Amino acid sequence: MTFLQIRYFLVLAQELHFWKTSEKIFISQSSLSRHIQSLEEELDIQLFERDKRNVKLTEAGKFLEERWRVLLDEFERTHTQAKKIDRGSFKMISLAYPGSISSSFLPELLRNFTCEFPEIKINLEEPTDASNEKLLLDYHIDVAFSRDIFKHPQVQSLLLYSEPVCIVVPAGHWLNIETFEDFQSLREENFILSGLHHNTFFASLLRTIFSTQGFQPKSHIETDFGGLILNLVAQGLGISILPYSFIFANHGGVRFIPISEKVDLLVNWRKNDDNHLVQNVVRHALTLGKQIGERINKQTQTGF
Repeated sequence: MTFLQIRYFLVLAQELHFWKTSEKIFISQSSLSRHIQSLEEELDIQLFERDKRNVKLTEAGKFLEERWRVLLDEFERTHTQAKKIDRGSFKMISLAYPGSISSSFLPELLRNFTCEFPEIKINLEEPTDASNEKLLLDYHIDVAFSRDIFKHPQVQSLLLYSEPVCIVVPAGHWLNIETFEDFQSLREENFILSGLHHNTFFASLLRTIFSTQGFQPKSHIETDFGGLILNLVAQGLGISILPYSFIFANHGGVRFIPISEKVDLLVNWRKNDDNHLVQNVVRHALTLGKQIGERINKQTQTGF
């Protein structure tokens, strides 16, 4: 029994079609049949029930598919981590982050971390719809900063701070803290928003806000990049809703108006990770998170 045979079995278990499976894994149908037959003979287990028209898993096949898929995923993750160690990648750390922290938390974190570890290379990734949790579990990143908590049992998450969500308008706009009453007063405004059809945390939060308010925004422009949204709002192309952290971009052409909703910033990493750099990033993040949280609370209490 080989890993290659197990991979072929798992693809066939998903496709339940020999021809489609052989096309997907780039081997002939007869070769695929021989691999599966050899696997069944070695295990002394019938994995599939098949006739001229149909292929389906046996009960034993269903059991092995479930267990082997988990084991193969773990094997590939371990292999990826071993290659990183072999290539000296423990001298590098990969961080994933939401764009909203790129003007405040992230630069300060990098400054503090590189002062302690000046020889370490840092790779930064800003995923959009990609799953941070999957990237973390697959060892493509080492630490993920996120707006939502990761619930996988192999991931550790800690809250760094919470902050308000804000309506963002051009500097000369009629709307301010005093004139804002409710979302219905914004029904004629053009909105520049993250695509509400996306599966990202912030898109989901926006849908919740609008549903709670019974409000349907005129979505004029869609983009997931907050820095671009700030520039477009400053140019008078519409208004938006963003986390308070974007105020640290010091963009003079926009005004921030807080609403009742808040968002969190969390740090996430793999449990039992042997990379000492991960724990040091987490340590710096917790210290800085407390400082940033206190700074935000002070600013929001004294006014925007």
